[in-house]
Amino acid sequence: MTDMIYETEGPEETRELGRRLGEEAGAGTVYCLEGDLGVGKTVFTQGFARGLGVQGPVNSPTFTILQQYEDGRLPMYHFDAY
Repeated sequence: MTDMIYETEGPEETRELGRRLGEEAGAGTVYCLEGDLGVGKTVFTQGFARGLGVQGPVNSPTFTILQQYEDGRLPMYHFDAY
């Protein structure tokens, strides 16, 4: 297992990092994001989804526990284990 730490300077950089990693993602890969409320986890996930080709809105699963997106090149399951 490899831990990677990236630092971004605002929502646009965070979304772009997510997009780039989404474009590189392979089947079966799990990404875990950790951070307090408001640090940008959903912004990153929105970019990641775009990198996978997801076209619709991507929202935080805080109240639903799980959001599923299957219209990209790989399915994406966005959990909130808060």
